[in-house]
Amino acid sequence: MSEQQVQRKQVQVNGTGLSYLEAGGRSAAPLLLLHGTFWSRVWLPVLPALGTHSRCVALDLPGFGASDGELDVHSATVPELARTVLAAADALGMDRFNLAGHDIGGGIAQHLAATSGRVDRLVLMNSVMFDSWPVPAVERFRDPQVRASMGVNEMLTARAETTRKAVARPLSDDEVADYVSPWKDPTRVRSWMAMAAAADARYTMDLVPALREAAVPTRLVWGREDEFQKITFARRYSAEIPASDLVEVPGKHIPTEDSPEQVAEAILDHLAA
Repeated sequence: MSEQQVQRKQVQVNGTGLSYLEAGGRSAAPLLLLHGTFWSRVWLPVLPALGTHSRCVALDLPGFGASDGELDVHSATVPELARTVLAAADALGMDRFNLAGHDIGGGIAQHLAATSGRVDRLVLMNSVMFDSWPVPAVERFRDPQVRASMGVNEMLTARAETTRKAVARPLSDDEVADYVSPWKDPTRVRSWMAMAAAADARYTMDLVPALREAAVPTRLVWGREDEFQKITFARRYSAEIPASDLVEVPGKHIPTEDSPEQVAEAILDHLAA
């Protein structure tokens, strides 16, 4: 399967058109993939490989990527975003599903694994967990004055800088432009700032007892040079949460860009177990 066989589609969820990238046959086991402070683009390098095993749906949350809608500080919390993801799963005909989450999307994924009873297997890729978040560059957006002062041009510059820091290999200008393209839209700028303002470690800390009890089979796949979500947290998670293990790969915060073959192999191995 090539990237040309990855299709962008849309589903209506609570009256909002949510965009997603889809790969694989519709009769295959569903794999729902979630982003955090980036968008579904982070999963694109591995979707063709994952699509050989699963019906992959890499969702754009409201106000992110190519999705309609707009998040505010209330709707951007982990529990509220988890409700949105479940509604999307319902609309897509996914009763039970495998689930992968990156960054804050991993926090949403932990919430669903711990509380929904619908997750068969879980993948956390360079995810927030425990009290690893929010990092200072995100936490500052809790201040309404900071949010009010951020325009499109400032956001594009900031996201470009963060994207380059999130990948170990040198990204081309075209790749960076592709990653930051959604934030040319003021609605998506506001949605990103809402997610940043709503970031709170209590959402993942409070889940720890339920995650231990649920013991959903979990694989952590981690770019070991990540400067945003340190691998020490992944090692702690795999040591403390039952039925979890860790695969370390070369790369930083977006290891799908640095080590796509290793990331895909680690995920496929986990899903096939």
